[in-house]
Amino acid sequence: MPQTSNGSYSIRYRFSQPFNFPAETAYQWCTDFAPDDWGRMGKEGTRKIKRINEDTLILTDTVITGEGKGRRPVTKQRLVRLNSDRMAWTNTHLTGPNKHSQFWYHIVEEAEDRSRLDFTGLQINYDGKRRSPKGIEEMAAELRADDSRGWKLLAKEMQRDLPLSKQRRRNQTDST
Repeated sequence: MPQTSNGSYSIRYRFSQPFNFPAETAYQWCTDFAPDDWGRMGKEGTRKIKRINEDTLILTDTVITGEGKGRRPVTKQRLVRLNSDRMAWTNTHLTGPNKHSQFWYHIVEEAEDRSRLDFTGLQINYDGKRRSPKGIEEMAAELRADDSRGWKLLAKEMQRDLPLSKQRRRNQTDST
């Protein structure tokens, strides 16, 4: 992947996350942003939400990164645009270390009671280092694993939050 003279480069990656809920239910849950979202994804952080209008939000996230003495807060401001007709949304970094990076989310119906999130990440890094194609592929694999891990945790949270999980519906049907 080409790098610019200032050392910035793009990292592209994708994954899907299944949900045991109808697509509309999953979309509504995923786009109901809350201050505790980072904790639900297994990370230490805070989120402030500013609604601009019915389909536009600004999220200001501060996440603790690093380990030991290298721990530090990183703040990012994100523009989120919702497209409820398509059950999709975008997340564009306005500030932070990966400024101008963009992430696409799309909830896809798989069956009446199942759906999945299709995620595409287009992260821009500005670390000034020259990266080989293999190095960029390795970074993409790390980002994919980290983001996918967060969405696996969110899928479990969705299962806990929504009142009629698939298992509860099954139990109600079996007992009648």
